[in-house]
Amino acid sequence: MKQTVINAIRILSADTIERAKSGHPGLPLGSAPIGYALFQDFLKFNPKDPKWDDRDRFVLSAGHGSALLYTLLHLYGFSVSIDDLKHFRKLGSKTPGHPEYGHTEGVETTTGPLGQGVANAVGMAMAEAHLAARFNREGYPVVDHFTYCLCGDGCLEEGISYEACSFAGAHGLGKLILLYDDNEITIEGNTSVTFRDDVAKRFEAQNWQVIKVDLVSKPDNVLLITNAIRKAQRETKRPSVIVFKTHIGYGSPLENSPKCHGSPLGEENLAATRKKFGWEYPPFTIPEEVYSHTRKAARRGARRERDWKTMLSEYTKKYPDLAAEYLKAMTGELPEFDLEDLLTFEKPLSTRQASSVVLNKIARELPTLMGGSADLAPSTLTEMKEIETFGVFSPENYAGRNVHFGIREHAMAAISNGLCLHGGIRPYCATFFVFSDYCKHAMRLSALMKIPVIYVLTHDSIGVGEDGPTHEPVEQLVGLRAIPDMQIFRPADGKETAAAWLYALKGQAPTALVLSRQTLPNYAGSGLGALKGGYVLEDCEGTPDVLLIASGSEVEPCVAAKRLLEGENIKARVVSMPCMEAFERQPDAYRESVIPASVKARVCVEAGSPYSWYKYAGEKGEIVAMNSFGASGPAPELFVRFGFTAQNVAEKAKKSLNETRV
Repeated sequence: MKQTVINAIRILSADTIERAKSGHPGLPLGSAPIGYALFQDFLKFNPKDPKWDDRDRFVLSAGHGSALLYTLLHLYGFSVSIDDLKHFRKLGSKTPGHPEYGHTEGVETTTGPLGQGVANAVGMAMAEAHLAARFNREGYPVVDHFTYCLCGDGCLEEGISYEACSFAGAHGLGKLILLYDDNEITIEGNTSVTFRDDVAKRFEAQNWQVIKVDLVSKPDNVLLITNAIRKAQRETKRPSVIVFKTHIGYGSPLENSPKCHGSPLGEENLAATRKKFGWEYPPFTIPEEVYSHTRKAARRGARRERDWKTMLSEYTKKYPDLAAEYLKAMTGELPEFDLEDLLTFEKPLSTRQASSVVLNKIARELPTLMGGSADLAPSTLTEMKEIETFGVFSPENYAGRNVHFGIREHAMAAISNGLCLHGGIRPYCATFFVFSDYCKHAMRLSALMKIPVIYVLTHDSIGVGEDGPTHEPVEQLVGLRAIPDMQIFRPADGKETAAAWLYALKGQAPTALVLSRQTLPNYAGSGLGALKGGYVLEDCEGTPDVLLIASGSEVEPCVAAKRLLEGENIKARVVSMPCMEAFERQPDAYRESVIPASVKARVCVEAGSPYSWYKYAGEKGEIVAMNSFGASGPAPELFVRFGFTAQNVAEKAKKSLNETRV
């Protein structure tokens, strides 16, 4: 029966791709026995409750092989029907070209960009270790599951996998098991043209257990696979990688050819593949005996969940406070924060300093808050300072909440996605704003999945000063603003920074907090109005002659310019715009009350690319922004050189006024 089910996985995957006339049959044909062994004998899941807290997590990092995942989900009882498989890659289907989190039941994360899933899996394993350390008690393993990740050669060529696997090895994440489909084929041909690493030695050097399995000479030897997974499970001090030598496109006339990587087999080759495996059933027809066999795994999973719930009930009686905390963590419940305390700042601070104050206040009330930086905590000020209380995440203390991600920005962001996807943790990560470019693709996936990862991005402009243009972000703001469902907050003072943190915690999408290095003044009119994205910070009597609109540190020259303009009997309104995305979601009437369409004279000011601002400047407005890279020198001198002064803003305001009078 094992062989029949494996062949069913192969043929159903190939049928799915053939019907779509699009897809990647090579991986499903080669990795079918790996998928079968994992789902049938090891994976802890209940298809009737796919979000069960203590399920094992399975990540298909090689997301192009999605037909394999959808087939497994179908056969093992998840809500993926034969009809769904027939609509593979069709608009609106439950089976898109690459797996999408929140779209298909049983998909733990969105994958396809190679290597991202590996890093997500590291984050999930990290979350499991942390929550187990926090909540488990003798006899009550409330959090006790594995994270499995199936990857291919392409995933391990991507730099993110080196970063993430190094982190996992350094932290001894023993319940992470990487299943490496080593078929030595990519789109351009044999991997030897560019990838000649000794992968086993690489993982050994990164403190992983390495297990080798030859599925080339014995392609369907399930015993070899199950023995390898059992060995991986027994190693608790290191993550494990199982290197499966496989045939891409096994059993088809295109076996071991790049031609089967990213294109359907074609009717003739698929017919030959059916003949090879003795599969005489019509397309999309699976014999009942296959379902009878796979249902055993589903029933086993359901029993395990029932046993877990019984244990959790006993745990709740014995440790009621811990159980209540566990429930809050897994449901994402937030405490009621003291808003007055969060919004109180006794002196001017840089917004990175204000963020540190707010972060530490929140950390005391929110035990699920966990994060750190890419080796920059002393500069980003993102450490939870009560180390004896919060601790540092390490093999010696998985309960620690401060994370040293190392100089691994890309993996840091993707690991944070994994932490968030696992549940039970509210992750944040931090780096200099200019280095957000290294994080970009993982940030994009945060937004695509609509998961509330918090990105703390400091040193936000030419205010970096002496470090020069390599460290002075110019184009990054407009780049992040172009990502759908990403919220970008660039606060002007401490109270706006507190509002940004609150927005990030309560949101259902990722938020980037873009923060200054230099000290900024506190404004009497700032505060929770920032939650609306844009608001009137300082106003004038009656209708303003000109609007001065800015974010972050550039609010300061606008406030000063207002004073200069008042001396010339010009009425100005200062609008603080910390988050364009939030502002655009406000009702039309509110936005009109802040930026009246009738007031055509406007100046928009931001020490970054001007492209975000044209819609607010209008036809008669002026924009003070960066149209070049920065320079190395003291920050005050740079702001003067590039025109971010009250005098220049006032002159631009008068120029805009003159334009409106023509």
